[in-house]
Amino acid sequence: MINRVFPADAGLFERAVRTFRGATGGGRAYLGSPDALAYVASDGRDISGWCWGYHLIRPDNSSMLYLHQLEVAEPYRGQGIGRALLSAFMRAGAQAGATRMFLTTGEANAAARSLYESVGGGLAEQGPTVSYWFRLNPGDV
Repeated sequence: MINRVFPADAGLFERAVRTFRGATGGGRAYLGSPDALAYVASDGRDISGWCWGYHLIRPDNSSMLYLHQLEVAEPYRGQGIGRALLSAFMRAGAQAGATRMFLTTGEANAAARSLYESVGGGLAEQGPTVSYWFRLNPGDV
């Protein structure tokens, strides 16, 4: 079963965070963000997958989705769970007014790329780009 998670579902979301990130404690804060969008796949007992990201409002009065992570636990792969999570995420964004979605995946992640291409995703054609990561520490900036 695919469930959209809201602040009231923090317990379910925290279980997904533990399952896929090995961490605890941040799920409630994330779900409290007005731009958060997350789904969890579960049979009621086991967490089989999740996806999460953001609905981003832009200054030109348009909006888009950013899918930060989609993951299905190894024993559940190949059963359509990733596709169901992705479809639910995209449907919710479209219903909220988003007209585009973006994500990043590893070049060698053939399974993910196949899924994204099968639902109409295309490689970004913005020319050569590079990505930068910054660690932000309040005393350093």
